[in-house]
Amino acid sequence: MKQNVTVLIPAFNEGKNIRDTLVGLKGVKEVNQILVIDDGSTDNTCQIVEAFSEVTLLKQGKNLGKGAALKRGILEALDKADIIVFLDADTKNTSNEIKKLITPIINEITDVAIAKFPPPKIKGGFGFVKSLAETGVYFHTGKTLTTSLSGQRAFHRDVLKNIAIDSKGFGVEIAMTIDILKKGYRVLEVEVAMSHRETDRSVEGFIHRGKQFIEVFKVIYLKKLQRMN
Repeated sequence: MKQNVTVLIPAFNEGKNIRDTLVGLKGVKEVNQILVIDDGSTDNTCQIVEAFSEVTLLKQGKNLGKGAALKRGILEALDKADIIVFLDADTKNTSNEIKKLITPIINEITDVAIAKFPPPKIKGGFGFVKSLAETGVYFHTGKTLTTSLSGQRAFHRDVLKNIAIDSKGFGVEIAMTIDILKKGYRVLEVEVAMSHRETDRSVEGFIHRGKQFIEVFKVIYLKKLQRMN
């Protein structure tokens, strides 16, 4: 039986990337619906999305964070979708690689598929955020994953019905990963030929990674407090 697949794309000021990302999805025949959740963009993101008649645009009105955008998309998609895919707006023409995440769920190999990206092309941080995320996942679940920060992932609908989306910022992926593993769902890391915007070793890059580190640490610590109560 054919399964309905919905792709959720949270977007904030992605006018430079969103068109190519949507064009890339046209070649993925498994996808039935695309929802772009605009998180209060101030550029031309919405105008570009509106030019795609087959894409549904949901407007947040103001910037509430990636987690809040995904939560709105999930609520919109759950009624019809059997499989829900998270996709970052800056994957551009490599967005068609999500087929590799959808297929193992259709074939009932896994409940969740997470994209494993190739090594970065430019030097970014020193791996502190990634190491923190991997350590946090292992601490809470006893499982080792290298992709707990990846924003490209596909879920069977039952998974998303059974976990909470509480984090609004950069910690949303790791919070979900911990909950998914603790509930015993199968998680498959899938190598993909995807690319997205990479942060370098500029001041802006370090600020971005600093914010990400704080959000990830916050999630890990709050999960620890929950275990103690």
